[in-house]
Amino acid sequence: MRVVVSLEHHFDRTPDGVVWTQTQFPYRFWQRYLEVFDQVRVVARVRNAPRAAPDWQRADGRRVSFAAIPEYVGPRQYLMRLPQILAVTRGVIAAEDAVILRVSSQIASLLYPSLRRERRPYGVEVVTDPYGVFAPGAVRHPLRPFFRWLFPLQLRRQCADAAAACYVTEHALQQRYPCPSFSVAASDVELPDEAIVAAPRPLRTPTPPLRLAFVGSLGQWYKAPDVLLDAVALCVRDGMDLTLTMLGDGKHRPELEERARTLGIADRVIFRGQVTAGAAVRDELDAADLFVLPSRQEGMPRAMIEAMARALPCIGSTVGGIPELLPPEDLVPPGDAAALAKAIREMVSSPERMARASARNLERAQAFAESRLRERRLAFFQHVREQTEAWVASRRASTGWQARRRTLP
Repeated sequence: MRVVVSLEHHFDRTPDGVVWTQTQFPYRFWQRYLEVFDQVRVVARVRNAPRAAPDWQRADGRRVSFAAIPEYVGPRQYLMRLPQILAVTRGVIAAEDAVILRVSSQIASLLYPSLRRERRPYGVEVVTDPYGVFAPGAVRHPLRPFFRWLFPLQLRRQCADAAAACYVTEHALQQRYPCPSFSVAASDVELPDEAIVAAPRPLRTPTPPLRLAFVGSLGQWYKAPDVLLDAVALCVRDGMDLTLTMLGDGKHRPELEERARTLGIADRVIFRGQVTAGAAVRDELDAADLFVLPSRQEGMPRAMIEAMARALPCIGSTVGGIPELLPPEDLVPPGDAAALAKAIREMVSSPERMARASARNLERAQAFAESRLRERRLAFFQHVREQTEAWVASRRASTGWQARRRTLP
């Protein structure tokens, strides 16, 4: 049986037809589905590229293919290319395919009506919260309040009608978007053995300058890099000697670089740009003293879990799945630069607290080892397959009975 998986991600396709990713979802990611399904058909945005960069990772491969949605960014381009997008989504699901929607997602919202109309079973992997995505400050768009009402409503309906759900959080997303049928909690983050260090960091006083690290897209304001820059400026004004390394890229990078100059901290902020996932990111985390992620919205933050696996003390905001990772003392309200600066000062002023956070974070990250998450995720996949097989068999039986009835005298 083939499974069709839709998701919100930008892939690249070179003239030879090979599909690449610059960050997440390489071919290795899709192998988890192949433990239960025979083939994977990925429905996602794919843009054409003349060649692959050396650090890109191949996304397609044996038994993994792509249905390319025309590239678009933002509501305007989406509406302009909607006819081409619909042409792909209308024909992508075959009669005997299983379907898994990674939500929230506009592509999933295009597939959902036909699934509901056919009463076809499908699974949802709930990885983001649109209520947080469109929170004040996270997106600058005149229709933001409308989107914040519409997209959570759509996601609640999609989860309510799903035959099975897999949530990346233990509680947060389940409470807002419940699935009354089969559900599991299994983070989308799987840590290979080499991503997890053997021991926590020792008790020590960091050598100035203190090194902060941030990992996240600069293409939107979800991760609040602007708030982090403001907090760093407040710390510097209070006499702290620190630097900030920002891993990630996007359209707001020039604006953030200008913000750093305006705040007088340009010489303390290093914009690394896009860094290949894996060893390169781990090297940056190992060189840091503190990881900071003041997000305005989250599901279960991959970057923070990867930092915790390096035994790195962390500070995050009280959104999404972050409170499931960190204790209250390491959390701050979203959008509050003063509170974030205070949390940074308090954390780094206590070597004992830094050592406790290192040990606690490393222990918590162990729950995201590949072997621990695999069983839950496979149970979700298996349930989707079984429900789809039952639905297909029922359709065949119904069609056969109707055909026989038509031949009776």
